[in-house]
Amino acid sequence: MRESPPEMTCGRGARDGAMAQEAAGSMSEETLSLWKREQARLKARVVDRDTEAWQRDPAFSGLRRVGGVDVSFVKGDSVRACASLVVLSYPELEVVYEESRMVSLTAPYVSGFLAFREVPFLLELVRQLQEKEPDLMPQVLLVDGNGVLHHRGFGMACHLGVLTDLPCIGVAKKLLQVDGLENNALHKEKIRLMRAGGDSFPLLGGSGTVLGMALKSHNRSTRPLYVSVGHKISLEAAVRLICCCCKSRIPEPVRKADFCSREHIRKALGHPGPPAPRSLKAQRPKACPRGDSGESAGCTYMVPRVRTLLFITAESSSIIWIRVVRAHILVLFLIVKTFSVFHH
Repeated sequence: MRESPPEMTCGRGARDGAMAQEAAGSMSEETLSLWKREQARLKARVVDRDTEAWQRDPAFSGLRRVGGVDVSFVKGDSVRACASLVVLSYPELEVVYEESRMVSLTAPYVSGFLAFREVPFLLELVRQLQEKEPDLMPQVLLVDGNGVLHHRGFGMACHLGVLTDLPCIGVAKKLLQVDGLENNALHKEKIRLMRAGGDSFPLLGGSGTVLGMALKSHNRSTRPLYVSVGHKISLEAAVRLICCCCKSRIPEPVRKADFCSREHIRKALGHPGPPAPRSLKAQRPKACPRGDSGESAGCTYMVPRVRTLLFITAESSSIIWIRVVRAHILVLFLIVKTFSVFHH
């Protein structure tokens, strides 16, 4: 990743390594043991089947609101962060609610226990929405992380789902290599064989349990998403819903939550970022193609027109020169003819 100034944000993957090393020496065995017991207690409450009528409908009839959550960090700071919750209308996928707030994550990062660091702040956002505008409560939450695809079968999507009592889906960008799952040559070959958006294959662990699905979420995507059950939804319904929420590789609720959290950090630190030039805004098409990361795939708005104008200008110049040459030839012809008449 390119180095960014202090006000820029970083994703979870960019910060995990350093924080894990730092936490390894600071975490007590007593705290880790407590967290493991809490995970085991909450895991017993996970429901891995469809519980809502809309989940069993092929068209998801009855589903009106889909939520997404994200936590983004200030670049170079493992404590200051922004927690964000967005709610999108379904199937339009337009934002109907957004709340972001700066938080201080004092719990250390430990691999396999991310929920104890981030979920309390996300849970607070969900509860705040329930109190302020219950009519906008999401009917399902999408989490940038794993559900049952986890070291102990209880990832962040499970944790948040159980505590909110909402259907929850884990959507990870990288394969968590647990229970014999490996990002090896065979796994990469299966990815290569996925041709179209919606193609998938099961993630079968060494224990014989299907822990999730690798999903090609968009036709243009070259990297899969790893979808797993969080709470109160089946894996089959979870995969179908993720497909329906993707305009790019990343499902819209997660992508927009990530965008909102990063923008909130920039504004909170006094670096809102420059607006797009007015000329580009006027030329921008309604639907701009997106790349695998969910960011703009380098759309150009003025270039085609500029090329056309350059071509027309070059063509016009050629025509003018041809006319000038023809005029000179005509003048020379008249001079020669006049000279011949006088000579005779």
